[in-house]
Amino acid sequence: MNNKLLRRALLACAFAPLALAAPAAFAQAYPNKPVRVIVSFPPGGAADQIARAVGQPLQEALGQPVVVENRAGANGNIAGDFVAKQPGDGYTLLMSSGGTVSINPHLYPRMTFDPSKDLVPVAAAARVLVFLEVNPKLPVNNAREFIAYLKANPGKVTFGSPGNGSSPHLAAEMMKSQTNTFATHIPYRGAAPAMQDLLGGQIDFMFDPGIGLQHVKAGKLKLLAVGSPKRSPQFPDVPTMDEAGLKGFDADTWFGFYAPAATPPAVISRLNTEINKILRSPAFVERMNAIGAAPVPMSPQDFAARAQIDSVRFGALIKARNIKGD
Repeated sequence: MNNKLLRRALLACAFAPLALAAPAAFAQAYPNKPVRVIVSFPPGGAADQIARAVGQPLQEALGQPVVVENRAGANGNIAGDFVAKQPGDGYTLLMSSGGTVSINPHLYPRMTFDPSKDLVPVAAAARVLVFLEVNPKLPVNNAREFIAYLKANPGKVTFGSPGNGSSPHLAAEMMKSQTNTFATHIPYRGAAPAMQDLLGGQIDFMFDPGIGLQHVKAGKLKLLAVGSPKRSPQFPDVPTMDEAGLKGFDADTWFGFYAPAATPPAVISRLNTEINKILRSPAFVERMNAIGAAPVPMSPQDFAARAQIDSVRFGALIKARNIKGD
């Protein structure tokens, strides 16, 4: 070996430990500046409430400010695209329904990012149920009466959702498919404005991701059924859609945190650990109870597997119903 090659070999050996130590050193130094959480839906919805319920205790755990920002639009694609194109350093996270990863590729033939390659799961946050709620003026008192009313009034009944392809929209499409009924869909830019119109009587019903439960308790809305395989602990007397005759009905979705694909595994592990601690805290459980959701601590790997299951499940529905992104 000549002297030049020998020097290169010696230099490579000298710097190798430094290269291996770099990711570990970065993880130990993380974080040293504020962390942004980009929410894919407008303020007031389930994703926004979950992000803010996690944000404050995560700030305390990390010792750095956690800033929540809303970037709504295209069923989460605007926020997803923004986060996917940020540096993979753990300082920009996405909070979204699982739909950004598991549903949107079925809705949008040409996306500006690939969720399966450009984003990585960090931590699940909550299993969000949807609740079939109707305006009190509708002459129905249970899910079976409601389905009969839909059949008797084809095209005359309206429902709202946070947008095309959102979990509340897909829940309604599930119901329509299984009951062979038709109702007019009115997409909104978020769950909160849809809920306001349901309360005001501008629309007749909605599969609510939990933000309207306070109005149910106040008698301003009728809760007819839960779109989950099991009854909600908060409303044990309210039947599931399955119990109302729609066998196998399951419109639950998993909301959680994602990061740019290049984020170091050690940083993802740190964030997963801290977020899972928060999900088990009494304060977070209480916040989720208020919207009828259930905390779901998971590893990043389990969260990714859940997204794949949902992709198959909802993808089949989207294809059968010919649902397109807005």
